[in-house]
Order: sequence, then structure tokens, then C-alpha cells
Amino acid sequence: MAMDRAQKAALRDSLAERFEKASGAVIAEYRGLTVADLTELRVKLRAAGAEFRVLKNRVAKKAIEAKSPKTAAILKDIKGPIGLVLISGDFAAATKSLLEFGKDRGEKFKVTAGVMDAVRVTADDLKAISELPSKGVLLGRIVGTLVSPHRGLLTVLNGVPRSLVQVINAIKETKNA
Repeated sequence: MAMDRAQKAALRDSLAERFEKASGAVIAEYRGLTVADLTELRVKLRAAGAEFRVLKNRVAKKAIEAKSPKTAAILKDIKGPIGLVLISGDFAAATKSLLEFGKDRGEKFKVTAGVMDAVRVTADDLKAISELPSKGVLLGRIVGTLVSPHRGLLTVLNGVPRSLVQVINAIKETKNA
């Protein structure tokens, strides 16, 4: 069923709003995938704070050009039968889910490019991003790094009174013996 201009404009505005809210986007080729495969992908991505959309390239380009300059880096990559993954949550987690799905599908599903913080990223960059630890793990490492010097100082400062008590106990034992 063909859309009239008003419907296309509404779709473009809706897409532009989603692009604007997204922290990043990834382009993937999905030739040969079944509806069940795409449903599985959508479920995995939804858990990671992302959504997979199959769009007309022209509508996607118009939405990006009109209202989403931070996503404009991927305009030249929008060609052929592609799907767009709009990521609202953790970019690394969504990319990891996307690439894990692609491993099982071989040539039927291929991630080609993406954009993160208005910077175009290649498929190799996306692979490197997916190998990063999660946000929680990184925050834990930062806290551990900040606490480590204080913990060492506390151990040293506690060592002096502990040594004094051990020396006094040793003197007491020798006098009692």
C-alpha cells in the first residue's frame, strides 16, 4: 500500500525524533533472514535498549537530513536493503547483541557501519566497541582505582599500632615466663 505525502511526512518526523533521542545508530544488511530471525533480533536488541527498523532508504535519509545532524555521518552508507538499529541505551551492550546475532547467521546478516556521538564508526570499530566491558564493570573499576590508594594508606597506618601491641605482648610474655 502506497503512502501519501502526509503519511510520509509523519513517518519522517517520527523517525527524526527517534534519531534525535538515540545515542547511536547501526546499519545492518539482512538479506535472507526469516521473520522469526528478525523477531529474535528485535527481542535481543530491546533487552539492550535498542530497536531494529526496516525502513525505506529515502525516508530514512530525509529524516536524518531534516532533523538529526548528529546522525548525518551515516548518510552515505544508507543504500540497498538495510535495517537501522537505533540505540537508546548502552551502545556497547547493543552492539554486542547485534554482533552475536550476526555470528550465527553468517552472510545473511552483516553489520556495515554506524554512528556514535556524531562520529561514523566502521564494522571493525563496532567489533572493538562490543568487546569493551559493560558500563557497570567500568564504573566498578574506576571506583576500585579511586579507593585503592586510601586502602593502602589505611593498611600502613593500622600496621604501626598493631606492631606496638605485638611488641608489648611479647614483653609481657617474657616477663610472665
